[in-house]
Amino acid sequence: MPDFTPAPGGNAAERANPHRCVDSAALPEPDKAAGKSGVPGVPCVPGNAACARERALALLRQCDPFVKAAGVIALRDAVLNGRAAWYPERQLTAAGAAGEASAPGTTGEARGTDEQGEHDEQDGQDEPGIPGRPADPRLVSPRELEHRAVTTTAGRAALLHALAHIEFNAINLALDALWRFDALPLAYYDDWLLVAAEEAYHFSLLAEHLTTLGDEYHYGCFPAHDGLWVMARKTSGDWLARLALVPRTLEARGLDASPPIRAKLASAGDKAGAAILDIILRDEIGHVAIGNRWYRWGCERAGCEPVETYARLAAQYGAPRLRGPFNIEARRAAGFDDDELAALQAGG
Repeated sequence: MPDFTPAPGGNAAERANPHRCVDSAALPEPDKAAGKSGVPGVPCVPGNAACARERALALLRQCDPFVKAAGVIALRDAVLNGRAAWYPERQLTAAGAAGEASAPGTTGEARGTDEQGEHDEQDGQDEPGIPGRPADPRLVSPRELEHRAVTTTAGRAALLHALAHIEFNAINLALDALWRFDALPLAYYDDWLLVAAEEAYHFSLLAEHLTTLGDEYHYGCFPAHDGLWVMARKTSGDWLARLALVPRTLEARGLDASPPIRAKLASAGDKAGAAILDIILRDEIGHVAIGNRWYRWGCERAGCEPVETYARLAAQYGAPRLRGPFNIEARRAAGFDDDELAALQAGG
């Protein structure tokens, strides 16, 4: 399989630095129009193109966050230029073996649900090597994370580090959505590769900005928690639940959190950090909209009502109870309808 990971740049000293950042100029902002659903021109050339889903799995296993981010950008370029194609009929396993897919959204290792679709409490272990993570940051319980005042440099660094960790997890979540779930429309894979590329761009912006606060600050210098990936693990065998509870629940929470975080950075005089938050909020609205679109598509195919199904899945998989205040304007822009917003504000 062709290697879509760019060769290391910079001089030997830069390559030897374990805390190096890919210059965000090397990770250009992804073109939202290219490859979007309904836009013609994204080639699929079975027989002479690499399998982009296999490459997504390889990138998911990649432990170096900066190589992972650059590799995602390179993979999207390969798909857009016909050097890689999706092959949705292939049913991949975590080991990378491929078989033939049967039903939309199935997976080679459908762990996490029993025959009746009930949550399997034995799904607490990741598949070997998934996701690939660096040795640092050290993962701890959210209760163990120290709260620092954003008015101090250390506090601002801790906040930026937490945001970078969220974006790193978001890259992994999008890559997992690409390889794990098969027999879906090509537009689904195009959409989630765009999400992965934008998350990689966000991560690079935050990680680079973090290093401007002092030599001691870099991605991995603070502990972090694993909350986003826990839900991915729980829903590894349930495509509709993944859409309901990751982009539409956990990532949508970012729509609510971004404005107050931006305000904190701005009040601390961090104009660059505030500008990065503006980019992230703009793009995350699109990511949640993608989750909403495919969730509704899945509900329609399954003949189930979206609001009632969401409530059932949230209870089944132990999704966190969301509390306000909510960014209603951003949630509307991301495709939540009046019934969903009413249920959200009612607390269920």
